[in-house]
Amino acid sequence: MDTMHAVRGHHRGGPEELRYEEAPRPVPAEGELLVRVRSASITPGELDWDATWTDALDGSGTPRLPITPAKEFSGTVAALGPGVTDRSVDDEVYGLIPFTRDGAAAEFTVVPSVVVAGKPAELDHDATAALPLAGLTAWQGLVRHGGLRHGQRVLVHGGAGGVGALAVQVAAARGASVTATAAARDADFVRELGAERVIDYAGDRFEDQVDDVDLVFDTVGGDTLTRSWQVLRPGGVLVGIVAPPAATGPDGRRGVFFVVEPDRAGLEELNRLVRARQLTPLVAQVFPVEQAADAYARLDRPHRRGKIVLRVS
Repeated sequence: MDTMHAVRGHHRGGPEELRYEEAPRPVPAEGELLVRVRSASITPGELDWDATWTDALDGSGTPRLPITPAKEFSGTVAALGPGVTDRSVDDEVYGLIPFTRDGAAAEFTVVPSVVVAGKPAELDHDATAALPLAGLTAWQGLVRHGGLRHGQRVLVHGGAGGVGALAVQVAAARGASVTATAAARDADFVRELGAERVIDYAGDRFEDQVDDVDLVFDTVGGDTLTRSWQVLRPGGVLVGIVAPPAATGPDGRRGVFFVVEPDRAGLEELNRLVRARQLTPLVAQVFPVEQAADAYARLDRPHRRGKIVLRVS
């Protein structure tokens, strides 16, 4: 068949623009896989990203209409593009689709083979689809950009959030002593993830509770990001994923801002942590893909633990 069903947006906008409809089935090009999608995960703000609607991350490129959203997927290989030798048909795979490509809210998607990893056998497709973006953000921020080492002291802001919850788990698995900020009602949950200490961000100023931190991982931004310089030791690192911190601070402190990238090696590291039972992705709710517009509308609800997933098949 040369057609499939997919969620598509024909005009830039919010969930109200999304339709589940018949669409051309994609054909894998050189170095690409055609993946039969089993589950796809969606992200807050995704329909506001310039990259969702154009062929450039900053929106300066050409519009891509209609678009298919959802950049995280878990599924099986349906066909190999020319030159692909590292995968086979029927392999179970997962990954993060480059942001300027169509996503996985469809029966089939195409993705470069080099950014795909084998699906962890310990997880079902729904949980696997919840892992790539948040997991890679945590891994790349802590390890690649933050240089996290065993025995360091780490402060994670937003430890109960989608990225923060995985950052707590990754940091603890790497042998760090983890403190996290979170709402008081989430304190026990964040401790179960691996935090040794949880600070109520509404009731306590974290800079009065902790100091001499090697690495701050900030998922909040704003005043929280600015105040985080105070708790870093000389030579410490402040990693922000919401807004850029200053590049340098006093006493050799360093600031880093980054945008997560598709990354097979990072996915394989996440797989290793899953196999070791040191990392568990969190699924808040599962919608059938036909209800994608409702699922995207649900993203705005606060204090959700885990990802919203679209079940495709």
